[in-house]
Amino acid sequence: MDGTQLVKGVLDLAVLAVVAREDGYGYDVVRRLREAGLDEVGDASVYGTLRRLFANGALTSYVVPSEEGPHRKYYGMTTEGRHMLETQAKTWGSFTATMDGLLDAAGVAS
Repeated sequence: MDGTQLVKGVLDLAVLAVVAREDGYGYDVVRRLREAGLDEVGDASVYGTLRRLFANGALTSYVVPSEEGPHRKYYGMTTEGRHMLETQAKTWGSFTATMDGLLDAAGVAS
């Protein structure tokens, strides 16, 4: 099974979960996703997801000056983003429970 396809399918949920814990700028979000174990997540995919979630009203943004280079655009959660996170988390939980049931019935450890 191709892990990159799985990541693409849940990238919105993963990004929302990371930003819900703490606001972050693009590369910071990428770094936190990778530290969490999503090694195959691509920079461009995360940046595109951040822009799309912002355009859809799930995220807010603000600029913070940086002493190390250009200003950084930080993203934070909106009320709509928290609602999206809760809804998608329930969907994910239901999906994983279904898959665990199928794998258990097949005698395969998940």
